[in-house]
Amino acid sequence: MKISDIRLHAAAVFAVAAGSFSVAADIPAGYYNSLSGKKEAELKTAVYERIHNFTINGSYDDVYYGLNRTFRQTDTRPGTNQWWDMYANLPLANTQFSGYLEREHSFPKSWWGGSTTIPAYVDINHLYPAERAANRAKSNYPLGEVDPANKPVFDNGVSKVGYGARGQGGSARYVFEPDDEYKGDFARTYFYMATCYQNLHWAYTYMVSNNTYPTLNTWSIDLLLRWHRNDPVSEKEELRNEAVYRIQNNRNPFIDHPELAEYIWGDKKGQAFKPGGDEPIGNPVLDSPVHGMTLDFGQVALGSSAVARLYIKGESLRGNLDLLLYSGDRTMFSIPVTSLSAANANSKDGYWLQVTYKPTALGAHSSKIVISQGGITGSVSVGLRAECMPVPVLSAPTATAPTDIRSDSYTANWTVPASEVVDYYVITRTIYSGTDVREEKIEAEAPGFEITGFADSDREAYCVESVRLGVHSPKSNVVFVAHSGVTGVEVDEPLVVQGLPGSLRFICNAPQSGLRIYDMQGRIVLTLDCVDNNDTVELPAGIYLIVTDRHSSPVKAVVM
Repeated sequence: MKISDIRLHAAAVFAVAAGSFSVAADIPAGYYNSLSGKKEAELKTAVYERIHNFTINGSYDDVYYGLNRTFRQTDTRPGTNQWWDMYANLPLANTQFSGYLEREHSFPKSWWGGSTTIPAYVDINHLYPAERAANRAKSNYPLGEVDPANKPVFDNGVSKVGYGARGQGGSARYVFEPDDEYKGDFARTYFYMATCYQNLHWAYTYMVSNNTYPTLNTWSIDLLLRWHRNDPVSEKEELRNEAVYRIQNNRNPFIDHPELAEYIWGDKKGQAFKPGGDEPIGNPVLDSPVHGMTLDFGQVALGSSAVARLYIKGESLRGNLDLLLYSGDRTMFSIPVTSLSAANANSKDGYWLQVTYKPTALGAHSSKIVISQGGITGSVSVGLRAECMPVPVLSAPTATAPTDIRSDSYTANWTVPASEVVDYYVITRTIYSGTDVREEKIEAEAPGFEITGFADSDREAYCVESVRLGVHSPKSNVVFVAHSGVTGVEVDEPLVVQGLPGSLRFICNAPQSGLRIYDMQGRIVLTLDCVDNNDTVELPAGIYLIVTDRHSSPVKAVVM
């Protein structure tokens, strides 16, 4: 079963009348009860427990690549149809995204190792639309203030990248400095990330340390607290916090309670925190899901299924919760249970309800899940929305010569037919280093992707697939890249040979005739009239040189 193109949506929270806006909902009663009376490390862990479980639907990659639709609800300027981009001032309509903006992990994904299988990868609390050039200049550099004594290496009037002021940046080469208007926004985003993901192991420790408290290191605490104090919570942040809550069922506590940062890292360390608006302990509360939210499964190919997980969490519930698929195309959706015990819903980790969309006909489909009983007043309704599409037919992309070849990076390029709709691309990068040959899969939003770490290889090759609704195109031709420039595009028909335990696998964009395999003493050990893409041959362990009629330059490969 392919989990495909899941997206979370919620009702818009922007009031657009008269060019003004206001927050459409208050903090849910009792939402922060569990923080009361706690301080320092215990308080930070209580915040973690409050926010780290939230609703994520389907495959992480499909959610991520569908974010431009979600961003329309979280990052559109009120009263307009324009993106609110904290990285640049491009006047772009929220129907314009690809080629202009990218989906930016403001807290760099490389800091946790880049894994796409953890919630941080798709957590909207730190994902923002970002102007493409600014996003790429920012790279994975830490926040900081660019030293005024040095010219920035990037400056578009909103974002700056350059050498950090004294004491900032950790061991990073540069720092990223946002505009003064957004410094508090980024500070509170980092407070959230350092708390919600305090259990992760950090691969980069520019601003964080591998501990649950305080997680942020000394210089970053000083910087972020200063930005937090100098740029207080704005209406933009409050609106976005409400929108995110209706999409993924958790909030940024440092927006709801700005003083919380002082209790954990600042001037009020050692004092017990007391949030305002506590709900009396013992009243039945359903914290998640939020009434009126919608699980949008997006587009799913006929014959495929899509799965979403809805997070259900209660406090002091009395008796079972009833779960009912109601109205519309309810036969297209299914849930595994219709009754949930109060013990499960009240538990520390709550309950994850798996919702499956398995369409049997083309077209748009909708239904809803109604949750009631358990002592709550009324019911909570969650909309379900999806569209079944024909299975896409994709042609192979055409990989073209790389550009911007540098000592440690190059840009991989390719083209696809203009008429084809593509969700994202998968680059297969083959890395040659001595006798070692390994592959790496990279996902990209658009043609023209910068590949880093080139300095660690002798030469490389890449090919590309298009992906639409979980369906992969055939692979493109293979392009070779050497430190001296492009090789293998004009002089040889591309050929990659991958060494495996007991065998060799051939990767080529067309059948190749006259295969000859030599050992390191120059003796022919095997000949074949023709090999095609993904063909394999069995050989004893050793080092071999391979040539074909179309690829006369020897390719070295190791059988393990």
